[in-house]
Amino acid sequence: MKVKGIVSEERISLPELKAVLSRVEADRLAAEKEMSYELRKSIEHASHLTRTSPEKADELINSLLSLEKVKPDIAFRIAQIMPRTRDELRAIYAKEKFTLSTEDLDQILEMVLTHF
Repeated sequence: MKVKGIVSEERISLPELKAVLSRVEADRLAAEKEMSYELRKSIEHASHLTRTSPEKADELINSLLSLEKVKPDIAFRIAQIMPRTRDELRAIYAKEKFTLSTEDLDQILEMVLTHF
C-alpha cells in the first residue's frame, strides 16, 4: 500500500489506538482477510503497552492539561507511559527547559495513580 499524502493529523492516546486496532482486527477476521505483518505487530505492541482504558486516558490527559506546566505532548506521553515514580516522571521532562518541583511531581503522580 502506498501512501500518497496525509489528509489530516490527530493525536490519540495509546489506549484509543488499541481500541481502533481491535476494531480493524475484528473487521479483518470477520471478512476473513489476511492481516499484514505491520498490522499484527501494531496490535501486539498496543496491547502489550496499554495500561488503562481509553476513557481513563482521556480523563487523565484533560486533567493534566489543566496544570500550568503540562504541554499537550507531555500529557499524551504521561498517559502512554503512566509513570509511577518521580524518576520516571523526571525522565519525561528531561528535554524541557524547566524542572518541576517535588510538589508538582507528586501532584502529577497522584493524577496518574487515580486514573490507573
